[in-house]
Amino acid sequence: MTQMKDAPWLFRTYAGHSTASASNALYRTNLAKGQTGLSVAFDLPTQTGYDSDHELARGEVGKVGVPVSHLGDMRALFDQIPLEQMNTSMTINATAPWLLSLYIAAAEEQGADISKLQGTVQNDIIKEYLSRGTYICPPKPSLRMITDVAAYTQKHLPKWNPMNVCSYHLQEAGATPEQELAFALATACAVLDDLRGKVTEADFPNMVGRISFFVNAGIRFITEMCKMRAFVDLWDEILQDRYGITDAKYRRFRYGVQVNSLGLTEQQPENNVYRILIEMLAVTLSKRARARAVQLPAWNEALGLPRPWDQQWSLRMQQILAYETDLLEYDDLFDGNPAIDRKVEALKQGARDELAQIDAMGGAVASIDYMKGRLVEANADRIARIEGKETIVVGVNRWTEAAPSPLTAGDGAIMLSDPEAEADQIARLTAWRSSRDAGAVARALEALRQACASGANVMPASIAAAKAGATTGEWGATVRAAFGQYRGPTGVSKNPSNRTEGLEPIREAVSTVSSKLGRQLSFLVGKPGLDGHSNGAEQIAARARDCGMEIHYEGIRLTPAEIVSAAADQDVHVVGLSILSGSHLPLLEDTMARMRAAGLDHIPVVVGGIIPEEDAARLRGMGVAAVYTPKDFELNRIMLDIVALVDPEPVAAE
Repeated sequence: MTQMKDAPWLFRTYAGHSTASASNALYRTNLAKGQTGLSVAFDLPTQTGYDSDHELARGEVGKVGVPVSHLGDMRALFDQIPLEQMNTSMTINATAPWLLSLYIAAAEEQGADISKLQGTVQNDIIKEYLSRGTYICPPKPSLRMITDVAAYTQKHLPKWNPMNVCSYHLQEAGATPEQELAFALATACAVLDDLRGKVTEADFPNMVGRISFFVNAGIRFITEMCKMRAFVDLWDEILQDRYGITDAKYRRFRYGVQVNSLGLTEQQPENNVYRILIEMLAVTLSKRARARAVQLPAWNEALGLPRPWDQQWSLRMQQILAYETDLLEYDDLFDGNPAIDRKVEALKQGARDELAQIDAMGGAVASIDYMKGRLVEANADRIARIEGKETIVVGVNRWTEAAPSPLTAGDGAIMLSDPEAEADQIARLTAWRSSRDAGAVARALEALRQACASGANVMPASIAAAKAGATTGEWGATVRAAFGQYRGPTGVSKNPSNRTEGLEPIREAVSTVSSKLGRQLSFLVGKPGLDGHSNGAEQIAARARDCGMEIHYEGIRLTPAEIVSAAADQDVHVVGLSILSGSHLPLLEDTMARMRAAGLDHIPVVVGGIIPEEDAARLRGMGVAAVYTPKDFELNRIMLDIVALVDPEPVAAE
């Protein structure tokens, strides 16, 4: 008798850019090509609760995702896509209650039965404090809004996953497998502990069963596969022992995955195709720990925005594995394997030790500073291993000679964002504001403010505000006013680490230049705009500190004006800016103009990010002293460059 073949996972592509209408066309094209679910990427203003015309949104609109400022945008995003029949994942956290409210309002306009809506909001704020940076409010009210969403879906959207515990960005921030397991599970426990007070005891097991996870799979695919088996075991263990969940179906570890974007290389980018395939095996080979949904990055994402063809190539990779191979015809291939069992047990014990430490500190919310510091340290170790060639990265630190790639030849090798998209989005936002009933909006926002203040669930008031025509920025301003803003920990200690390898010559150079300057070399590291990917900035600041520089790093989400003011106040010798969202040209143009106006144009400015060479040339033309991209992985060389830039008496070339 032939064994029944398993159904494949959901095929998704993480997508969204420029405008809602442009993203809608991309979604419908991808669905026609065989994609079976949508995964929506929102731009940074939408993720952080700002309208597209806010000062902080300049240069960020439509860059890393689609801008959704109001119900009209959500309507356009899903035009001709029947939401009642769709499974939609929305990668949204701080503004998750608002984006889900807009989605519900748009679905109702389509005539959908809301109880049939299927999908997920990521809705994981804790990892935003640790790795991604798109938080708005302090941890406690943010946790409250997570569980408000969950409790609302229990009553009204029974097929919707109200939270996707996201360990993906923890690995991007340098987490070890043990830390990824522990920090994600600690986050889930914090949410379940809070949720217990918002749903009935009878409904609680069902709610537990609707918490899903979103994970990362790196290149060490045996370790990653063992990590997923460990996740399955630990989640089952926690739900039985800590929460008393007796029904096994509610203890299932359900997860979606995007394989590792951190490991994609700018050098020899065609090699990324193999990396993506190998990483996908980690989350598909083991039946017991197989992903429920898989989305793959495109091979050229380290270079810029992927084209539709690049996304199609990644989709075909999934389809070939699912439909051409016999993978789905067999039981778990690894059950009973002693090597696998040993690795899984070691990972589980390491995660239990970390969880015990977090519990002793009061849980995930109370341990944010601790976890952030651990991630920065772990990421520093990871980078040091690559610099020292202990970790081999093909084409980066070994076998760097290569024939030119025909895939990157020509002007169309990567897709460029529409330069007119931001102006178009702002014009439509202005028209939306002028066409709505301002009184109805004001009343809806006042009701939202009262819900925030009273402790009532924020979802009904948010849905009413969405229908009244309120904007993302107005919703964000209301919750900011109610709960306050928050600046997360940087994880970069003022105290030098114990790292010494290769640093002595740099420390000597820093000491020599500091003597010439008459004081310690002072370095300001800043992140202008809304980009919250702070890993690179943290590592630059930490390495500069270890090299003997005086560092000034206040974290993410600063305006150019604030950065220039800090450069003047701290009387720094060099400014380093990190921008990974693609908004480097407008933000640097603004920053450099302000530096000149403040009489600080003698201070060298360096910038790092995903910056095409033609953009790098334009930045140098603005006066930027040096441009670094992901291929510049040797931090010690960057440190020596910085010392040379500020040396008042450089040694003349002989």
